[in-house]
Amino acid sequence: MKLPVMPPVSPMLAKSVPSIPPGASYEPKWDGFRAIIFRDAEEVEFGSRNERPMTRYFPELVEAVKAELPERCVIDGEIVIATGAGLDFEALQQRIHPAVSRVTMLAEKTPASFIAFDLLALGDEDYTKRPFAERRAALEATLANAAAPIHLTPATTDHDLAQRWFTEFEGAGLDGVVAKPRNGTYQPDKRVMFKIKHERTADCVVAGYRVHKSGPDALGSLMLGLYTEAGVLNSIGVIGAFPMARRRELFAELQPLVTTFDEHPWNWAAHESGERTPRKGEGSRWNAGKDLSFVPLRPDRVVEVRYDHMEGERFRHTAQFNRWRPDRDPHSCTYEQLEQPITFRLDHIVPGLG
Repeated sequence: MKLPVMPPVSPMLAKSVPSIPPGASYEPKWDGFRAIIFRDAEEVEFGSRNERPMTRYFPELVEAVKAELPERCVIDGEIVIATGAGLDFEALQQRIHPAVSRVTMLAEKTPASFIAFDLLALGDEDYTKRPFAERRAALEATLANAAAPIHLTPATTDHDLAQRWFTEFEGAGLDGVVAKPRNGTYQPDKRVMFKIKHERTADCVVAGYRVHKSGPDALGSLMLGLYTEAGVLNSIGVIGAFPMARRRELFAELQPLVTTFDEHPWNWAAHESGERTPRKGEGSRWNAGKDLSFVPLRPDRVVEVRYDHMEGERFRHTAQFNRWRPDRDPHSCTYEQLEQPITFRLDHIVPGLG
């Protein structure tokens, strides 16, 4: 492979801001795997945000790149799995599997799409030093005749339309809006774009904790739960961004609530011997050796957290601590409190997607 921009390349990043800034180019924020396509004739590589190649997991996209993209190009975008009900991030996660046979099966069962949103190189030309407005125009021309599963993300300079996208597109599983300076160059691994994401609050039950990597006397993360209509406490995510001093304070504060798995609603985390072990099927897909065991707590405390959106019955991203809620009955912390976005069709955002 010999291109003007060679792998690995860390994608350009965005920093969070509370509102959509004026005077930028706006795009929907896709919720998938960030990937940079490098194509040189028959050689195709998908680079990820951590610069690790993801090519082997998406053989159907490799063939699509060869069929739909120019022979020599570097394009930044997002790998997604689109369904009639919106983006399916859980199905996308399943695509990261070591077995070739399973990768092949899933490529047919849950095929992925690629949403292109920036051009880094075309032919022998390096576009990274050109302003975004010029890169966008060149990307539009490059993908003018491309067909599914390769798609061009919508873009606008209309601030009011971007605000409408922010409100409406969440119903299709999108993550918010990205604002890009029109004159900005492509700067790998720099937060020079802006992202505006949905933020909500929820009162959750604290039902366990994991120990911090620094030692056995500091809290790593709090495990959160919500009750279903049937009264079952579901595991929905974690919070873990605390100063070190607060981690040690919380560890001490929570010790009176430590219980056994025999009396805990999440007793799936214990073997018959009663040892604390990771939940079956909850091993980290990105780090096979990561220990996901936890210490069970009596589900007596309630915490208010900030979150962006749900993926099925769980928080899509790590939630953020807001405040303790000693006034709340844990059993009143149900899914009914969560805001549900209005459903929006993916093919109304990108024709032919979903």
